[in-house]
Amino acid sequence: MNKDLSFNEIKGNIQSKKFMPVYLFQGEESYYIDLLTNLLIAFVLDESERDFNQTIVYGMETDVATIINACRRYPMMAERQLVVVKEAQGLKNIDDLIYYVKNPLKSTVLVINYKYGKLDGRKKLSGEIAKTGIVFESKKIYENKIPNFIIDYLCKKQIGIEIKTAQVLTDYLGNDLNKITHELDKLSIALPVNQKRITEDLIEKNIGISKEFNNFELQKAIAFRDVVKANRIAFYFEQNPKNNPLILTLNVLFGFFVNLMICQFEKDQSKTRLMQILGFKWDIQITDYMEAIKNYKPIKTMKNITLIREYDAKGKGVGNSSVPQGELLIELLYKLMH
Repeated sequence: MNKDLSFNEIKGNIQSKKFMPVYLFQGEESYYIDLLTNLLIAFVLDESERDFNQTIVYGMETDVATIINACRRYPMMAERQLVVVKEAQGLKNIDDLIYYVKNPLKSTVLVINYKYGKLDGRKKLSGEIAKTGIVFESKKIYENKIPNFIIDYLCKKQIGIEIKTAQVLTDYLGNDLNKITHELDKLSIALPVNQKRITEDLIEKNIGISKEFNNFELQKAIAFRDVVKANRIAFYFEQNPKNNPLILTLNVLFGFFVNLMICQFEKDQSKTRLMQILGFKWDIQITDYMEAIKNYKPIKTMKNITLIREYDAKGKGVGNSSVPQGELLIELLYKLMH
């Protein structure tokens, strides 16, 4: 059985044209699945070979027999052929592919692109693929890793961004990598000539996230128990609900207090240790927690987590038929800090 390979190892092998007969890309994060699939489409065949040797089908629109027949063909005027099954989670009787992957043709590269989940581990298909090819699981990245992803993604484009600005984007966009890269690409295009840094001004102009009134600044205000600043941000959110939906703000606050509770129950509350257990890379990411440890007792932190869950339900209409979301946030902030 092949050892588990990382994304970068698989990417490097593809770019070096070291191909395997079968690839299974699966998992909750579609971004890396698409990247590896597109790399294989780009590298397995030269452009002149694709008309006769490249087959791309979609799970909902094909069947196992058609895929196996395509895989068992021999390439025409080329060293190999490529068969790609996109959205394979929609393929009926997918386990029947085992009859091919047990003995795949060396001249065929089969790519199974299985999104938003993975094959049942109890089934034999993924195990058989691992014996002859590559199985890669693309997992969702935790939000505390997203700022680093943003920095690295832009760095490859030779564009800079401050960690605080990357955190603001993270709080607004979440951890959907396709959505994040789409917005980063738009910002890169919008950069003025000779400017190689994504700024908060650029983000405010092109995405609508205020550099002064955003979830990053709200979290800081709560950590420092700055009631005036928190209320100013909440009133701004109330006036601009489209760019500041309550559910995103509650997700940020919930994550903050959960992390704070982890910090409060850690014996070693040094900055280095807390950054380690929370998976932070930059000092600015831990600043709010170091301050909040002084301003909130563990019992208050636990009560605040319960409060946020309660107001999340209210924001979705549970036990609340009339209070607008902006007013709910103002009410919640008072309770969180008092």
